[in-house]
Amino acid sequence: MTQTYSQLQKKIAMLQRQADALRDKEISGVISRIKVAIDHYGLTAHQLGFGAAPAAARKPSTADAASAKGAKYIDGNGNSWSGRGPRPHWLRDALASGRSLDEFVSGASAAPAAKAKTRKFKRRPSSVLYRDGSGNSWTGRGPQPRWMKEALASGKTLEDLKG
Repeated sequence: MTQTYSQLQKKIAMLQRQADALRDKEISGVISRIKVAIDHYGLTAHQLGFGAAPAAARKPSTADAASAKGAKYIDGNGNSWSGRGPRPHWLRDALASGRSLDEFVSGASAAPAAKAKTRKFKRRPSSVLYRDGSGNSWTGRGPQPRWMKEALASGKTLEDLKG
């Protein structure tokens, strides 16, 4: 049996109403689960990405994190660019709208570069456990050296070789 255009449109409308009702039911279930999770974990609107947090409770933003990582250009929305490679879309769009590149210079790049620290190694205390009379030594780590095997084969004990 062939259906007419108006019959198909009525079916589509009926199915759309059913889909909307099912979606509304699913949304109410999701919202109730979210509310339970918010109550359970004591989440705030700021933690969920809504509203502003008090200054004392403010965590470093992504822009702050980016400036700490050496980003040269940062906008207020968490976008950053190191200055290497092609300009990102957010920066190109901002420049095209009339803003200047100087507006995006981060505090980290404006400050003079800190002198690189040289790493000084501390000398570890001697961890030699075994020695023989001719200057050979072994820490006890890794495979036994040949001199140790030969000394043990000749009848010496580990106690005799303790350093």
